[in-house]
Amino acid sequence: MKSKIALECLSALAHEHRLNLFRLLVQAGDEGMAVGELVEATGLAGATLTNHLNILRRAGMVTDERRGRVIQCRADYTQMDALLGFLTENCCTGSPGKNCKPASSCKPTRKTP
Repeated sequence: MKSKIALECLSALAHEHRLNLFRLLVQAGDEGMAVGELVEATGLAGATLTNHLNILRRAGMVTDERRGRVIQCRADYTQMDALLGFLTENCCTGSPGKNCKPASSCKPTRKTP
């Protein structure tokens, strides 16, 4: 990952609501969450939520898919891995015995109530 892309990702995540949205989507796993579910979970107005999701989409941190009338959003684990890799790429320099793999290898599954 290039520095410019890392800065875009970090900038997108550097807001309380966007960070919360991204964390919710990571917790939801591969299934993701519908926009309506995100509105309920966050209490954000629809237009505000859409704006925050658009910023996360432009940074590549979130993807979405239309399923009929529902838009299903997901965290982009590939981009998350790339960002984590960028942030930690030099962590084991000179210490080959350490384990510095990205933490996103653990993809949670969504808990159903």
